[in-house]
Formats: sequence, structure tokens, C-alpha cells
Amino acid sequence: MKTTDATEAVPPSRGKRRIGDVIFAEVARGSGILILVILAGVAAFLILQAWPSLSANTVNFLTTQEWDANVRENPTFGVAALAFGTVLAAAIALLLATPVAIGISLFIVYYAPRQLAAFLGYLVDLLAAIPSVVYGLWGIGFLAPQLVPVYEGISRYLGWIPLFSGPPSTSGRTILTAGIVLAVMILPIITSISRDVFHQVPQGHQEAALAMGSTRWEMIRLAVLPFGKSGVVGGAMLGMGRALGETMAVAMILSPSLKISWDLLQSGNQTIAGHIALQYPEATGYGVSALIAAGLILFAITLIVNMAARYVVSRGTKEA
Repeated sequence: MKTTDATEAVPPSRGKRRIGDVIFAEVARGSGILILVILAGVAAFLILQAWPSLSANTVNFLTTQEWDANVRENPTFGVAALAFGTVLAAAIALLLATPVAIGISLFIVYYAPRQLAAFLGYLVDLLAAIPSVVYGLWGIGFLAPQLVPVYEGISRYLGWIPLFSGPPSTSGRTILTAGIVLAVMILPIITSISRDVFHQVPQGHQEAALAMGSTRWEMIRLAVLPFGKSGVVGGAMLGMGRALGETMAVAMILSPSLKISWDLLQSGNQTIAGHIALQYPEATGYGVSALIAAGLILFAITLIVNMAARYVVSRGTKEA
């Protein structure tokens, strides 16, 4: 006669799902679909609102640098100079912020004492809570005047480089200044993601590198950086997405002009977000629709950058 052990686990039924699991799955699916609906709705709104000005525009919207969209007849406007300034400012910010963010992350994770690391992590995260208008005031009121003599020295000794040719701006309100401010603004994003990625490096990889006689820097170079490469790249591109869409700080620093210039020490470049912020209060007629068209281009650029970041992160996760 067989006896049933009271401690023997009874396998759950596989053909029946609990009501809580069903509800949670449906809510999660609905949330995912809602994100797609919102994104499609934003895109549809921008296209519908931008179409009147685009259909009335007399020049190529993507290649023209002029902007005269408030007139009722023959509006002429293009986003070429604005798109160039947007990408240039974001690229400068990315080049300046990424090495600093990686250095801060490595110091917090592998070098700093525990209490100091927690304090530095708090300070870095605090930078993300500062409003963009405060960064703009800091940039135009303090940073720009302080950089004027620096720009004069760069122009004097490095003027043979095309990026620094020509007389520097006497106000310091240049695309390079805007890029520096944007670099400070995206620093918390890249640092936080890099720090989380470095925390996830397997302990066995680090111990194996140290057991073979590697120094701490060699361990970081051979084990940590290769493992976290995709995460750092993804964080950098997410930070670039933030820099592309920044409005107030850039609008306060850069002058309202439209031209394509590679000279980082002169005034003249402007971004899409900054141009919209400066022109929207006075826009009328086709001018409003034209600014929405510029916003559509910014929406597309930011979407492409963020999609590329997600692809890099997912590919790195599969390889790991």
C-alpha cells in the first residue's frame, strides 16, 4: 500500500493560468501598444500640421538655409542650416562628455572608497535635476565670458586648423560654448548608464585578470571595458538624443542666425530646437506650420539616434 508524503510538492497545472497573471500580461501588452500609439500620434500630428507650409514652400525644405516663412505668398524656408547646427552641437557635447563620463564611472566603481563613491554618484545624479534654463544662465552669464580669452588663444596658435580659423567671437556665444554646456547636461545620463554596466562585469573576469598578474588598469582595459563597450555606446547615444532636443540652454547661448559654418569659435550656427523657441512667439500664418515642420525633422533625427542606441545595446547583450 502506497503512502503519500505530505511534504511532496504538487506540480501546478500547466493548462490553467491564474487570473492575476492574465491581467498583468494584458496590462503589460496594453502599455506597450500605448507607447506605439502615442508615438504614431505625435508623428501624425507633426505631419498634418507641417503639410500646409511644406506644400506652399517655394524651395527645397531639406537643402535651403533661408527662413522666411511668415509671408502669405511664396514662403521660403529650409532646415539645412538648423539641422547642421543641431548635429554639430550634439556631436561636440558627445565628444566632450563621453570620456569624462567613462572616467567618472570607472573611478566610482573601481577606485573610490565606498562612501566617496556613493557621494559622487549622488552628485552626478543631481546634475540631471538642474533645469535647463539654469544651465543656459550659467552658460551665457559665466562660461561664455570666461571662454573669450581661451578662444583668442586657440585662434592665435591653432588658427591654421579650419575648425578654429577666423577671428573668434568677442561674446563667447558660439557653437563650441553651447556644446560644452550640453556636455555637462548629458554627463549624468552617460555616467549613470556606464556605472551600471561596469557594476555588472562578472567578478570572475576581474579576478582572472588579476590572478594573471594584471594591474588594476590592465584588468579594466582587458576585462571591464570590452564587457561594457556596448552599454557605454548605448548610453552615449542616449545622451546625444538628449543633446539633440535641448531647447532653452541652446536658445539662450546661440545668436538667432542661419548659416552653415564649421568655425567653432564664431557665432552663426543655430539648432532646430533653439530656432523654434526663438521664432515661435512671433510666428504667424505659414510660420507656425514651418516651425512644426522643423520639429518634425528634429523628431526624426532623435528617433533615429535612439533606435540606433537600442540596437547597439541589444546587439552587445546578445554577444555577451
